Amino acid sequence: MHIINTNLEAQVIEPIVSRTRRWHPTVRYLSQTEVHVYALSISASVLLSLYPFLTVMFSLVRFFNSVLAEQALNVALRDYFPGELGIFIQRNLLANLDKPAHSRFQIVSLVLLMLTANGIFEPLEVALNRAWGAVTNRSYLRNQLMSFGLILLCGSLVIASAMLTAVNQGFVQSRIDGNIPAWMPLLLFKLVAVPLTMLALFLTYWLLPNCKVPARPLIRVSIAVGGALEVLKYVARAVWPWLDTKLTNEYDVFSHSVEVMLFGMVASFIVLAGAEWTVRHAKPVAVKKPV
Repeated sequence: MHIINTNLEAQVIEPIVSRTRRWHPTVRYLSQTEVHVYALSISASVLLSLYPFLTVMFSLVRFFNSVLAEQALNVALRDYFPGELGIFIQRNLLANLDKPAHSRFQIVSLVLLMLTANGIFEPLEVALNRAWGAVTNRSYLRNQLMSFGLILLCGSLVIASAMLTAVNQGFVQSRIDGNIPAWMPLLLFKLVAVPLTMLALFLTYWLLPNCKVPARPLIRVSIAVGGALEVLKYVARAVWPWLDTKLTNEYDVFSHSVEVMLFGMVASFIVLAGAEWTVRHAKPVAVKKPV
């Protein structure tokens, strides 16, 4: 009987221990000081680029005169930023979009987006280069050109997500008499947005490092990281009442800025952990040759 119990314990415990050990290198990687510097730099750039990015995206869907697409962007905004933070961003964003001088503001927002969003990809490239063992980073000019291309790709995916959601919602409305259920717009958005988010992650993992990166292992990690970021939104929604109260007491009028930075920092850790995990499980390739 003792032998049987020992065998059962080995069959149950050993796989758990083995799976836990797989993540030990990732945990050690995330505990490094330089990784915290990367995540903090990325989250600060997210804070600086968020408002110009949203302004440009909403301006584009208004240019195409798509009411359903704008509704999809509002659904996305409330989905990514729960509670008072989402309401605050949406209220101030729409107020600025309705200003008579908005055309000038849109140009300024586009310029600010180009300058600040590039700051997201600069530390991210350095982090990915270090993970893959690239010898050198791109020059500042080449990094800015690559960042600009990724901004266009990500922005195009956001617009495509809004437009496809609008098409799906229009199709559903044409098949259902009366108003669609309240949960339907969010479901339609997620059916489009989650796969496109995974595609954006794949393109970033594949194109941003300054070395040759195998594409196949990036597919799995992009799906996993995209799913983890989706889970992060629900975790944030669950702790948001407590977190919002805590940060409001500590930071007062700066609480929303701190909330965006905290969310961006945790998301950065997830993205960087996915890169580290991919490097350890990818097949050996000549990753140290700069391109």
